Amino acid sequence: MKILYLHQYFNLPADPGSTRSYEMARRLVAAGHEVVMVTSDYRQRFGHRGWKVTREAGIEVHWLSVPYANRMGYGQRIKAFLQFAIGAATRAARIPADVVFATSTPLTIVLPGLFTARRQHIPMVFEVRDLWPELPIAMGALKGPLIPPARWLARLAYRNAAHIVALSPDMARGVEQWGVPAHRITVIPNASDLDLFQNAREAGEKFRKAHDWLQARPLVVYTGTLGRINGVDYLARVAAEVIKMAPDIRFLVVGEGAKEEEVRETARALGVLDVNFFMLPPFPKHQMPMILGAATVATSLFINLPEMWANSANKFFDALAAGTPLAINYRGWQAEVLTQTGAGIILPPHDASVAAKKLVQFIKDKERLTRASRAARQLAETRFNREHLARQLEKVLQEAVEHFSDGTRI
Repeated sequence: MKILYLHQYFNLPADPGSTRSYEMARRLVAAGHEVVMVTSDYRQRFGHRGWKVTREAGIEVHWLSVPYANRMGYGQRIKAFLQFAIGAATRAARIPADVVFATSTPLTIVLPGLFTARRQHIPMVFEVRDLWPELPIAMGALKGPLIPPARWLARLAYRNAAHIVALSPDMARGVEQWGVPAHRITVIPNASDLDLFQNAREAGEKFRKAHDWLQARPLVVYTGTLGRINGVDYLARVAAEVIKMAPDIRFLVVGEGAKEEEVRETARALGVLDVNFFMLPPFPKHQMPMILGAATVATSLFINLPEMWANSANKFFDALAAGTPLAINYRGWQAEVLTQTGAGIILPPHDASVAAKKLVQFIKDKERLTRASRAARQLAETRFNREHLARQLEKVLQEAVEHFSDGTRI
């Protein structure tokens, strides 16, 4: 197949953040398919205007200069979404392909996806990474007159996709509520990159020795965006409680975002910044084994928003690949996975004192930690193995192409 892959926020391994599209695309190339990625140069890596084409691991990548950052206001973000949608539609429609694979967020990716599919008379497979518009509405990012067009976009995507890929079982159920039959939805969650994390412990030991504040002490880490929805100030509050019970435990936040300074100021006000709570700028994905290999426990955090429980956070699967136990502060399918397998614990979202006690007990129980580490790695090797999930995506795309000619949907 020739696959036209549309993703506004495509990352390379040298970038911080999710590399799902890169990892899936390069495996599709290795399987014999041709993949053309249409994306934005939102990091401004090339310092250019308009389009630039590069080749990455066999993927032909078309980059459109459209700046974007978590620190942007909602109005600026919407402008960036629409700017990319228009540019991508014009570009993608001129690239011959057998199938369009459009991955959100943002939901506006359906516009170039559907425009290209109709112009070329090919199927569009739509990937749902977050439940839009439910999530931004719940957060207050979409209000008033913006809500009806957002819902119209969702209906447009779901009704016109040959098939839908959802990143979690909860997302799949959310899509079904729009009237999409279950047989038109395939759950392909985020994945664990076993090859990348195979030497995580050795890399982690080097990281520990390089930092005097850490050395052999227990370490709790958060890696990822420090945005409004992540609520990472929660970890600073937990650290302030933990220091009273177990002053040897260290906390590390690796990332950046709109709430970065707020997290730092919260930690400073609580008296834990650079005492038992430390912050570092984001690391490229290929260096994450060093951080997660050093961690005793990795965290995935969100503000208490039920609409976010369907998420499929990359940091969760990276921790599994490193064999690092997890602590999360939300419910949903990931909480069920941890509870069923023993690969981690669930912390209360509003009570830092109770969360601290639970975390300290978990860290001090060495046998439980060992079992959790084994369970984490087993999940990475089986249920969330990237190789297996990439083959599943390949099958979805192939079936979409095969069935399109006879006018049916898979």
